[in-house]
Amino acid sequence: MTGGEVLFRTQEVGSLSRAPFLKGSLEEKAFQARYWGIRLGVEGHEELVELIRRGAGTSELLPWASLYGIRFHEAAGLDVVWDGEQRRVEMYEHPLMHVENFEFVGRVKVWDAETYNKAKLVGPPRLKSSAYLEEFLFAKSKATKELKVPVTGPYTLMDWSFDDYFARRYAHLEDPLERRRRSRLDFLYSLIEEVMRPELRALAEAGARRIQVDEPALTSKPEEVRDYVEAFNEMVKGLDVTLTLHVCYSDYSLLLPHVAEMRIHELSIECANRDTTDLGLDARARRGYSILREFGEHDVPFKIAPGVIDVHTDFVEPAELVRDRLLYAAKLLGDPAKVIACNDCGLRTRGWEVAFEKERSLVEGAGLARRASS
Repeated sequence: MTGGEVLFRTQEVGSLSRAPFLKGSLEEKAFQARYWGIRLGVEGHEELVELIRRGAGTSELLPWASLYGIRFHEAAGLDVVWDGEQRRVEMYEHPLMHVENFEFVGRVKVWDAETYNKAKLVGPPRLKSSAYLEEFLFAKSKATKELKVPVTGPYTLMDWSFDDYFARRYAHLEDPLERRRRSRLDFLYSLIEEVMRPELRALAEAGARRIQVDEPALTSKPEEVRDYVEAFNEMVKGLDVTLTLHVCYSDYSLLLPHVAEMRIHELSIECANRDTTDLGLDARARRGYSILREFGEHDVPFKIAPGVIDVHTDFVEPAELVRDRLLYAAKLLGDPAKVIACNDCGLRTRGWEVAFEKERSLVEGAGLARRASS
């Protein structure tokens, strides 16, 4: 298992917006490929420029997008990187395209202009092919830094889907709440056994040492958190990898106390979005990090990655602000070794120019916090 020896280790959370050379006119694509190829030090980028000029299709360009995503994070200086999910359609739709008996029924709105293609389960879920293995093997062959593979968790896949299969098992029960609870548990555990465990096992056997499980839906039904903790622990039993649970934009107090029992090594949460941009180490300036006090009081056994970069604004956080957020987080948790430096969530809502400057500021600010703690 990979350790976390670096104080205030820096890592990404998952997504970047699509590589700039995947959209626009032919000339714009070629310009972006050369501009970012030079800026990020991407080997052989002129080959990509020629591919674009010859009218290469998206399928030919996606491996390059993945390589650029890896070099993007490496050039910014992060300790742990990924490719920005360049090969994925969307975090929910992408994995379900690889599972039998899910039928997509239409797009639903998440927030702003963001949508996903909602599916219904019509039969027992069965993994057809891995949604993550091929992209990991490619990243592993190209990365010079440590990798963390983000995967969408079973609770979110279950919660965001219509159930036209398991619910029929309990139609005979008179109590609607009991019908719902049993069918959702069956749905969850079936995804774990038939989809998630094979995926996680394949990644681990291929050499993945860090895996992030994304569960944005987890706190939407607080009464199910305990059940999920038990299911998660069953899912990861026997896996020798560093596990991160990422839950974005939630009331994190709803995770407690059950989350303390999870077999995770890191919890990645959003804090910067609810914080001020003032410098300082007082509760008023750092109001976005107050939840960490509760985690500290419960003496959670894992590290916490509180977002110190807000992914929903083009404001580039000064390194000094990143420093103060990290130092305050360490103060509330009582140990700087328990704090990881990262963003609130993936950076796919921001253009590459802003996202790159944010990541560079993250790295610089973590360095300042490191020196202040030494």
